[in-house]
Amino acid sequence: MKHSKDPIVGLALVALAFPAIAQVDLTPYLKKDVYGDIKISPTGEYYAVTVPTADRTMLAVIRRSDKAFTARVSGPQKSDIADFHWVNDQRIVVSMAERLSTLESPVPTGELHAINADGKLARTLMSHYERDTGISATQTFGDFYAGFLEDDLPAEDDSVLISVQAFTADPTTRIDRMHVVTGRRVTVATAPVRRARFTTDGHGEVRFARGAGSDNVSKLYYRDARGADWRLINDEATSHRVELALGFAPDNRTAYLQVEQSQGPDAIVALDTATGQRSDVLRDAVVDPHSIIHDAAGSPVGATYMKERLVSRYFDETSPPARAQRMLEKAFPGMSVRVVSSTRDSRLSLILVASDRSPGDFYLFDNTTREASLVFSRADWFDPAQSAQVRPIALTARDGLPLHGYLTVPPGSDGKRLPLVVLPHGGPFGFYDEWGFDRDTQMLAAAGYAVLQINYRGSGNYGRTFLHAGAREWGGAMQDDLTDATRWAVEQGVTEAGRICIYGASYGGYAALMGAAKEPDLYRCAVGYVGVYDLQMRRDDLGDSARWLGTFANEWMGDDDATLAQRSPNRIAERIKVPVFLAAGGKDSTAPIAHSQKMEKALRAAGTPVETLYFPTEGHGFHTEEHQREYYTRLLEFLSRHLGGQKAG
Repeated sequence: MKHSKDPIVGLALVALAFPAIAQVDLTPYLKKDVYGDIKISPTGEYYAVTVPTADRTMLAVIRRSDKAFTARVSGPQKSDIADFHWVNDQRIVVSMAERLSTLESPVPTGELHAINADGKLARTLMSHYERDTGISATQTFGDFYAGFLEDDLPAEDDSVLISVQAFTADPTTRIDRMHVVTGRRVTVATAPVRRARFTTDGHGEVRFARGAGSDNVSKLYYRDARGADWRLINDEATSHRVELALGFAPDNRTAYLQVEQSQGPDAIVALDTATGQRSDVLRDAVVDPHSIIHDAAGSPVGATYMKERLVSRYFDETSPPARAQRMLEKAFPGMSVRVVSSTRDSRLSLILVASDRSPGDFYLFDNTTREASLVFSRADWFDPAQSAQVRPIALTARDGLPLHGYLTVPPGSDGKRLPLVVLPHGGPFGFYDEWGFDRDTQMLAAAGYAVLQINYRGSGNYGRTFLHAGAREWGGAMQDDLTDATRWAVEQGVTEAGRICIYGASYGGYAALMGAAKEPDLYRCAVGYVGVYDLQMRRDDLGDSARWLGTFANEWMGDDDATLAQRSPNRIAERIKVPVFLAAGGKDSTAPIAHSQKMEKALRAAGTPVETLYFPTEGHGFHTEEHQREYYTRLLEFLSRHLGGQKAG
């Protein structure tokens, strides 16, 4: 059926497909998960769990026998848990973070707390400034230092290794051994490079250091033992690749590296540290390693890969971990199955089972009886049978570059002739859309929309060449990839011309407005949520923050003012002919509200219909449930008016 260009006729046609009485209940999508991450204690007596609440995430300890809460660690408002580790049978070390906004990952604060499973001996082991955490401090370390757990030293019960760095724009880093009760520390290594992270061997000795200076050139150093000289084994400036040290084999001689390639995805390489000889161990034909799989002793044994779903591969497919994984995958067909922690004797394992239709359930698996029992669900109010399926897609960009992404269609739909929302991810560089359960995508599908997510050039997961193909391509080839994917959806019959809206957050908000400007006949409407719309302003803000961020901005966004101006939606607003909805927060430091206000002003001057929703107290993504509900209500109403899907109930 040919779609009329008359907006009144068009709306009447799509309204027939979506009765006005149908509505979307936002409550399930706004409700917090019951639990986030879970780890079983070495003896199996306790679980440590992260618990999201309305204004923070806390860590709780639950006794396995009766599921009674026995201890907790909680910071102030907007605090989060960066990571946590059982360092012995009773004690947990917790790395704190701060959630500055809902769209950004929590930022580690460098604060370290510890507590026993029974709630005793609660201590702040490292705090760069005083906070009301409910935990007594044992030592003062200065005003601007941060500590990050590097090795929980499984062979020791009372100490861990932490990296310590100053809160400066270009910090130096050292490794300290820290007592987990007293907090006393002794320096055991210093880094030969700025902004360093470290890799230890099976004995807890620091063997690798990787970092970069203000030029952002990655360097990887190696040393044979404590006290030995550091040797530079990879310099990105000459090798034109980044190398990451992943860990050691049980012999403490063979190290595993993730190595970028000149073409295609990264490889996992075995390095003989005595001879320097290298050999490929794992490499997928399409995607980079998504995460590294370790055995009970902490040695790398395989990797997961984000493809049509999350798949796992092992260095030795006949090994016990590989055989156990394949058995679990048979027990949960079509699901992503991941072992998240195990007891010291490996008898009990916690496994996370998740999919595109399920946020995830935690099962306790008994390796002796081969039985799995459900212990916790993240969000059991979602019915997988009623959720939308996320399908992998592949296409070719206009210049021949292969592109991959995902298409989600409403439950029960045949996937044809649907109103479409194009949803570019944020970041942009190094980030990528994944197969899995995503609440925004599921909400849009419940409202009757097909949702298209494409990993445009510059995204992570597809190798160095694909990543660097996005350099200086904001509004250029990166935007063309989104256009090509949208036209592919039309050619495939998923949607029809005139029934497409482009919507995104952060960089995705930029891409939405730039798409409406660059392709005025392709989209019916555009939504920018906490977006960046003036590239010169964004580049200058990054440069003012730190030298290395200024280098990043020039190399990845560009340093030509004329080009940046022509690729800034607020500077070319007269090209945007479709209705626009803008939403932003007054305390957003990543995409300051000034970007949205400039965009709004330019659109109004051009005579383009624009609606706004601004919350002065919100940051990069709305945090309070009240504000989230108002935003999604407005979003679904806006999309319904222009595409014909369901509104919020």
